[in-house]
Amino acid sequence: MILTAEEIESLVNVRNRSPHQLLGMHPLGDGSGVVARVFAPGATKVEITPTHEKSKPFIKLQQIHPSGLFEGTSSAAKKVYAYDLGITWPDGNKTVTRDPFSFLPTLGETDLYLFAQGNERRIYDKLGSHLRTIDGVPGTSFAVWAPNAQRISVVGDFNGWDGRRHPMRLLGASGVWEIFIPGVGEGAHYKFEVRELHGDIKLKTDPFGVFFETPPKNAAIVWNNRKTTWTDEAWLKRRTEQNPFRSPVSIYELHIGSWMKKNQVESLSYREMAEPLTAYLQNMGFTHVEFMPVAEHAFYPSWGYQVTGFYAPTSRFGTPDDFQYLVNELHKAGIGVLMDWVPAHFPRDDWALAKFDGTALYEHEDPRKGAHQDWGTLIFNYGRHEVRNFLTANALFWCERFHIDGLRVDAVASMLYLDYSRKQGEWIPNQFGGRENLEAVEFLKHFNHVVQTEHPGVITIAEESTAWPQVTRPPYIGGLGFTFKWNMGWMHDTLDFFSKDPVHRKYHQNDLTFAMVYHYHENFILPLSHDEIVHGKGSLIRKMPGDDWQKFANLRTLLGYQWLFPGKHLLMMGCEFGQVAEWNANASLDWNLLDEGPYHRGLQRFLRDLNRFYRSESALWDADYDFRGFFWIDCSDAENSVLSFVRQTEDGSKKVAVILNLTPVLRHNYRLGLPKGGTWKEVVNSDSEVYGGSNQGNFGGVTAENHPIHGQQFSANLTLPPLSVVVFKSEG
Repeated sequence: MILTAEEIESLVNVRNRSPHQLLGMHPLGDGSGVVARVFAPGATKVEITPTHEKSKPFIKLQQIHPSGLFEGTSSAAKKVYAYDLGITWPDGNKTVTRDPFSFLPTLGETDLYLFAQGNERRIYDKLGSHLRTIDGVPGTSFAVWAPNAQRISVVGDFNGWDGRRHPMRLLGASGVWEIFIPGVGEGAHYKFEVRELHGDIKLKTDPFGVFFETPPKNAAIVWNNRKTTWTDEAWLKRRTEQNPFRSPVSIYELHIGSWMKKNQVESLSYREMAEPLTAYLQNMGFTHVEFMPVAEHAFYPSWGYQVTGFYAPTSRFGTPDDFQYLVNELHKAGIGVLMDWVPAHFPRDDWALAKFDGTALYEHEDPRKGAHQDWGTLIFNYGRHEVRNFLTANALFWCERFHIDGLRVDAVASMLYLDYSRKQGEWIPNQFGGRENLEAVEFLKHFNHVVQTEHPGVITIAEESTAWPQVTRPPYIGGLGFTFKWNMGWMHDTLDFFSKDPVHRKYHQNDLTFAMVYHYHENFILPLSHDEIVHGKGSLIRKMPGDDWQKFANLRTLLGYQWLFPGKHLLMMGCEFGQVAEWNANASLDWNLLDEGPYHRGLQRFLRDLNRFYRSESALWDADYDFRGFFWIDCSDAENSVLSFVRQTEDGSKKVAVILNLTPVLRHNYRLGLPKGGTWKEVVNSDSEVYGGSNQGNFGGVTAENHPIHGQQFSANLTLPPLSVVVFKSEG
């Protein structure tokens, strides 16, 4: 026996951090031959047979420890050679496999160096599980970062979940553990058995896992997510050529589990959703769909915002291939795919990222920096290179493997401020004594730069609820680098205004005009999102005052105002047809409402027509963020609650006039200034009877006369329907 007692103890008690140095085949130190060792708990016999070179010796190993440690030597070979293990079990069955401890590491020094720097942008190709063929042997490599663990083993349905069978080796000082296991194929379930820093043993799921068991189970599944044959080349080419600031962007926010259900019970799978969702979005005229978080999450009521599998589409609705199919079908139909991305925090589940190796690895040790007060979740340590690498590579992963067109970053404000939702004494100032999270700021700048340079045309969107400056300005001038920012102020002011009884609106007209005071500070998206129709806030239609007629007239006017105001726009699913109940993640949208009277169908038709007009009229999106694209006609007629403005292209060649009548009063002969003389065609009227309105209007258009008013040289007498938005387009 060559091993020392200490070495044997480290193997049989699975405490050795470099098991490959003792297990497998090695030259004898004196050059007289080779020694082979196998730890096979429960085996009765172990033999070695040469794989390729039949002249190499057959070695019968002897059991040197009752726990299942076998060893054998041979002087017939001086160098290590490829071999198969023949392992006989007590029931007489024999397995033949290549020895996992006979393979070189699957990560090189450059991989580890870049990861430690935070610059290995494709680290998802190195860590996690990967199907490989090495030396002609198919199998799966496993790698995980856990620098403070005492030992890590891969356990799964291929080794009886026995942590003694496949202990991993630690690769130098990198903190990365690795092993290649022959014969493990796609569909195998696995976890990491971690002996933590303090000696406790826990089962952890793979931080880089690309597919998981359906929750509440949490084993990762070996999977090849490169199998899909993409056919969206034309879409991707157009995406790189398109300027998102000067293009129509109309986003439908969607929660996959509750958009539509089979028999009102079972959610549609990714594949089942592809055809009806694509057809619906095309019919409704939306340019993009934004999926609420798709990444795997154990706690369904979190709606996906407490992620446990950052690299995996949730298995609730199918495989990664199925989600790729859904994206591909949407792209073929000309619909962009955005997704919510959640780098702000992660849950405390002890089988996931939290205290991964017994220490605060992905999070901060001090709860004043590492724990969210509101959500009970943990905050990423953005100053740690490997953590920053984990997140940046994750963003690239979704763009590369799933062809995602944009990432909407959730809860950015919680990342930017060290005192976010904290009282005095509950947070730690930065190095300059301030409340800004400088490490998170640098991460966001880096993330935006990397995503937008490596994937031209992909947009990033910040859900940022404060006045942090230059969120959508380039990092080289001090900005965070996002493409767009949600205008939360516009959302709250607008909803507050429309929820008021019309008799009181004249006192609050500034709620609708204030957004233009700061509009050009950022590239804004105007959202009416899921957050506004849950937790007792009521659905959009229920926020509207008055009887049913007034409620729907108000909501049509609100959506018209949103679509026609400068900026891109987003609407939560169900709001387009007046979902009455609050959004419920456990139930389907109430599609049956479309069969219950004219109002719901009318609202849906209005938004469909509005979307089509919006996309066809460049005056509404060509200069969203240019001073030349907008001017007020009259924003001061608060007494009548009438608001009017012009949208136009950058060169002023195309103009549309938008007029809102925000009370249920029909106004005849309302004289309004217009920038051009001649015919102005009425192209949108939310009061049309086909939308459920009273069918008041201007008989197709008006003629602007040389009669100056409102600072305009021309003007026309208009009929303003009650609670309406009307749009006129210059025919000149």
